[in-house]
Amino acid sequence: MTLQAQTEVAAELVNVRRVYQMGGTEVAALDGITHQFGRGEYWSIMGSSGSGKSTLLNILGCIDRPTEGEYLVGGSPVSTLNDDQLSELRGARLGFVFQSYNLIPQLDVLENILVPVMYRDEWPPWALDRAKELAERVGLGGRTGHRPPELSGGQQQRVAIARALINDPDLILADEATGNLDTKTAEEILEVFDELHAEGKTILLVTHERSIGLRAEFTLKLVDGRTEEVVENRSS
Repeated sequence: MTLQAQTEVAAELVNVRRVYQMGGTEVAALDGITHQFGRGEYWSIMGSSGSGKSTLLNILGCIDRPTEGEYLVGGSPVSTLNDDQLSELRGARLGFVFQSYNLIPQLDVLENILVPVMYRDEWPPWALDRAKELAERVGLGGRTGHRPPELSGGQQQRVAIARALINDPDLILADEATGNLDTKTAEEILEVFDELHAEGKTILLVTHERSIGLRAEFTLKLVDGRTEEVVENRSS
């Protein structure tokens, strides 16, 4: 449960289990996780390899479904949604930032930022202007016509952050977002997350690095698919 009970809940896990079949053996990647993430909070999700971090993020991002338990976004259960509705939820309310950037190499910066908008039923009139604003916001206003192979790793990650923001999501989910970056560039990306949090965005950041985890307000530590500890790193 969130350490700030008065905060509106952005996402909630209720006794979530995720079990995989490994040959004839069942392996519980998540084993009874119950937790709330408050709106506007900045959380790091930490644990050693195999602790369940990536599985948890996949469920939070509606990429995977729990074997048991319930996941709610904004108070609404996800289990009742079909695949099309899940895709709509991911596009409208969730923003993803991946370690490997996951940009489309044939598209330029603006086009990559606009990818989530392309899945809408209708093209919104604000889309192009917002994409340009976000490119400026992440320091790439002068490189909007460049494609990913023409950009540094840090610049590609900035594009990924802008892409995650294009639909003004409720949750920003970041999976080892600085893992492929040098120290200076990683710090610049983390400063962007700090700014987004200061503006009221809800951020859930998976990391194995303690120094990065401490940037968040709170840390959820996992061991063997279970909650080991919930820590308040600093006051909001």
